[in-house]
Amino acid sequence: MRKERSAILNRMFIVFGLVLLVPCAIGVQLFRVNFIEGPELRQLWSEQAIDYIPIPAQRGNIYSTDGSLLATNSVAYKIAIDPKIGGLEQSQISQVCDTLAKYTSQSSYQYSQKIRSASPRSRYIVLGKNVGPEAHQALQQMNIRGVILEENYKRRYNFGSLAAHTLGFVNHNTQGITGLEKKYDNRLSGEDGVQQVRRERNGRISSYVGAPTKKPQQGQSLHSTINAHIQAIVEEELKAGIDRTRSSYGSAIVMDPNTGAIKAMANYPTFNPNNPASLNSTNRRNFAISDMIEPGSTFKLVTAIAAVEQQKVQFSESFETPEDGKTKIHGQWMRDHEPLGTLTFPEVIQKSSNVATAEIAMRLSKDTFYQYARNLGFGTPTNIDLPNEETGRLPKPYEWSEVSLPWMSIGYELQVTPLQLAQAYAAFANTGQMMRPYLVDKITDKQGNITWEHEDVEVRQIAERETLEQLYPVFRSVVTDSGTAKYAQIQGLPIAGKTGTAQKLIDGQYRSEYRSSFVGFFPAQNPKYVCLVVLDNPDTYPPYGGVTAGPIFRESAKRIAGLDNEIEKQIIESESTSKTWAHAPDLSGLTKKEAQSLLAKQELEYKTDGDGNWISGQQPEAGAKLSPKDKITLELSNTVAVADTSELPDGYSIIPDVGGMSMRKATVVIHARGFETKMIGSGTVYSQFPRPGDMMKQGRTITVRGKAKAMETLTSKTTK
Repeated sequence: MRKERSAILNRMFIVFGLVLLVPCAIGVQLFRVNFIEGPELRQLWSEQAIDYIPIPAQRGNIYSTDGSLLATNSVAYKIAIDPKIGGLEQSQISQVCDTLAKYTSQSSYQYSQKIRSASPRSRYIVLGKNVGPEAHQALQQMNIRGVILEENYKRRYNFGSLAAHTLGFVNHNTQGITGLEKKYDNRLSGEDGVQQVRRERNGRISSYVGAPTKKPQQGQSLHSTINAHIQAIVEEELKAGIDRTRSSYGSAIVMDPNTGAIKAMANYPTFNPNNPASLNSTNRRNFAISDMIEPGSTFKLVTAIAAVEQQKVQFSESFETPEDGKTKIHGQWMRDHEPLGTLTFPEVIQKSSNVATAEIAMRLSKDTFYQYARNLGFGTPTNIDLPNEETGRLPKPYEWSEVSLPWMSIGYELQVTPLQLAQAYAAFANTGQMMRPYLVDKITDKQGNITWEHEDVEVRQIAERETLEQLYPVFRSVVTDSGTAKYAQIQGLPIAGKTGTAQKLIDGQYRSEYRSSFVGFFPAQNPKYVCLVVLDNPDTYPPYGGVTAGPIFRESAKRIAGLDNEIEKQIIESESTSKTWAHAPDLSGLTKKEAQSLLAKQELEYKTDGDGNWISGQQPEAGAKLSPKDKITLELSNTVAVADTSELPDGYSIIPDVGGMSMRKATVVIHARGFETKMIGSGTVYSQFPRPGDMMKQGRTITVRGKAKAMETLTSKTTK
């Protein structure tokens, strides 16, 4: 019994000891946690509960040259509520809902329903993502616990689609995707700040007093070369021209030839960068820098400069083009847009003869022609400060076939971008000094301090200045009644330029689809603006660049000139000092009666000098400009004045000047010289081709164009 009792007591002591051991172990552990390892564990908990959230930096602005804000930021406020937070009463929740309803289109009931329909465990219920500043301010002043106010910045383009392809747009994270937004993204985006917050077990984030914060570095602002007024003009006229000609699309560029600054860059169709997804990606392409096209006759600038500088052509030299306007070169037919007869070198450019241009180009070596094309910037990027610029395509001479040189001379078998074409003509206008095109003039920080400023970049001298000075009058003659760009003329404003019409290569074959263009600069004697217009597939007849793109240039240049006090003053002075309303007709060889009848029809005053029944001379000379006050002096003689033909080869004659004559009288005079007549129109002759005074083989055709007064009125209305 004693042994059994002792065994039971021993077992009880063991159990009791074990029972006492548990609280002792717990007590030891509590002591260790609180006093020995406590500080370290508390630090670890604190670190795990702390998080960092970014403070977004505001993106920099983009300005036009006149300070207009093209791209900026707008604040979008996000409102949320935590209905489970302690101390938040139902009356306060109703007050929040009423306040939001006051400043938004939703009712208080709708906001209340959002809260009631949320998950019972939800502690972050979004009530509005794009709430206005008035509602944000009202809720902020109420200072109700549980209301969460957040700020988000959204990119805003103040003028909608204005300069959309140049400015580009951003994505939902306000990162630049295209245009200046992408090229200067690092400058514009700035640097986000950081705020330390506490993250609770349920994931809720809350700020606390004394939390360290790194302030954001706001983005820098771009001051572009875009002139908002010129940009708007060009966009309006380009759209109107595309609608009028029913073209697929088009591009236009306005550039300062002296610096390379882009004043306007437009494409149509366009898009609104505030909602870039609203149109397909094709409309978002900047055709001005990414469209590679065969330029057509605008490329004849290369041929003209190379031939004149290498002394392969004389200005007085004549070129006989085929009677049917086409010739075969190494087995391939080349055509002019119409039979042009015998042309001097200036008339080759003025009338845009493909056949004569090719003949001139074939006097040059392949390497020489290629080098001048490279000098004018073709085959290399312009390095404008925009992304996705194409380089064009200029094959090297060893890649050429037998027909490459003549066809390249008229703008085929190579590809250029519209910007390259504008840059080449800008260099021509700038006495040969090519400038790199650019779009950003300077960059400033938040305080307005300049952090970077553009310096003009001289690329190269494209040719000798003397060469270009000889060619300026030639390209000015293109923009006259006798040239291919007569619809680009502006009274009182001298313009130089060139038209282009190129067939499109589709699936390896040239189709009856065209790219039409005109590029010109003004004022011609001291250029301040170069303007290029390119149209894709105009649905008009004829599709020539002078007829389709020329009027767009004219209307744009008119309005741009109106913004420039210097040019506007020049136009006004020109109109007031030289009101040319007629040109003196050629009266030599006519009878006195015929001359009097012709002058009476044209309402021109005259007086006679001498006796006789024949006109032997006149003052001013034929073709001279006349004002309403001018009188023509007729020199009378008893003998007929005839052209000196003693040195003419057999079968040749001098082309008479029939300007101002009736079509019937002009026909008689032309036939008397041994030529045939092709009449276009009716009434009084206002132009003829080939030009008067040149020698030409008898039997060839002279084209005369007549225009009655009613037709003049009709034409002036339809070309506006």
